[in-house]
Amino acid sequence: MTSTPKMKPWIDAIHAYTPGKSKLDGIAEPVKLSSNENPLGPSPKAIAAMGAIAGQAHRYPDGASVALREAIAGLHGLEADRIVCGTGSDEILQLLALAYAGVGDEVLFARNSFMVYPIAARRAGATPVEAADNDYAADVDALLAAVTPRTRIVYLANPNNPTGTLISGAEVRRLHAGLRSDIVFVYDAAYAEYIDDPAYETGFELARDHDNVIVTRTFSKIYGLAAERIGWGYGAPGIIDAVNRIRGPFNVPSAGGAGALAAIADQDWIAKCRTHNAQWRTWLAGEIASMGNAGLRAIPSAGNFIMIEFPESGPVTADGANTALMAAGYLVRWLPGQGLGRCLRISIGTEAETRGVAAALRAYVEGAA
Repeated sequence: MTSTPKMKPWIDAIHAYTPGKSKLDGIAEPVKLSSNENPLGPSPKAIAAMGAIAGQAHRYPDGASVALREAIAGLHGLEADRIVCGTGSDEILQLLALAYAGVGDEVLFARNSFMVYPIAARRAGATPVEAADNDYAADVDALLAAVTPRTRIVYLANPNNPTGTLISGAEVRRLHAGLRSDIVFVYDAAYAEYIDDPAYETGFELARDHDNVIVTRTFSKIYGLAAERIGWGYGAPGIIDAVNRIRGPFNVPSAGGAGALAAIADQDWIAKCRTHNAQWRTWLAGEIASMGNAGLRAIPSAGNFIMIEFPESGPVTADGANTALMAAGYLVRWLPGQGLGRCLRISIGTEAETRGVAAALRAYVEGAA
């Protein structure tokens, strides 16, 4: 009698993360608007810095990311010893679940949140719990009502992916205030740099003042370094210590680290990217609104994308639009696996890409209606 290795049952329950499509059959270079990437790319100074260090590829990177942590701290007015760097913010999100949750525990987040949260929970053997949302946004009352004695972590993405929704600083603080002190509050701010509003809740003060808070950010979005996989977290010393104990020893590559350092120093480029995104996100939202007679609705977004809600049935649907856009050479994100079968998420591209995808969407709507 023979047998084969069996994975742990909670690992078997994981539905692997599915990234946005990047290829289309029959189209050599489709327009990729499926992964919330920065269409302008990284700072030219970051590209130069990464190229300059290529000759040192045989050397291990700085395992503690000292220079990068100090640069992040200087930019945001933080303490470098309360910062941890990761292989994207995804690594930190996953490690937090491994450090603080396990079999019999619960990990809580709002419905329609980032797909990594349930994966992180199950990877640790914990049970993912979804709280009801409020028109695609996090509902603080629903989250607090879903807390049980088994809750160990609460994840909140603000702005949220894939919906783009944002809750106020007052609501963020009300959520934290309603949690037990032994629950880790993870404030995922991957899209924070797209917000140009002094009232935005960065989470940094919460993390400085409380022992159960960590803020996560990434260089994959506005900084345009998605391929380099660099993220970071700022939090209570105990939480940072826990992540440092289990993260990879050389988890930030030298080239990416050099690029991130140069990118931090080029805030003029970041401002340019923020302005571009705001302009074309507003323009695209207006185009979608003009198709409202067909039942389309642009969910208000604070990120570098817009999620569109379509009618549940009829001649114009999200599935039909997705098929039509692919035929026209545009890759966007349809998320039926997340319970968002009537929605498409479209990243903000260059001017030409954004105008093009809007025209293709309009052609589908007018042809189908």
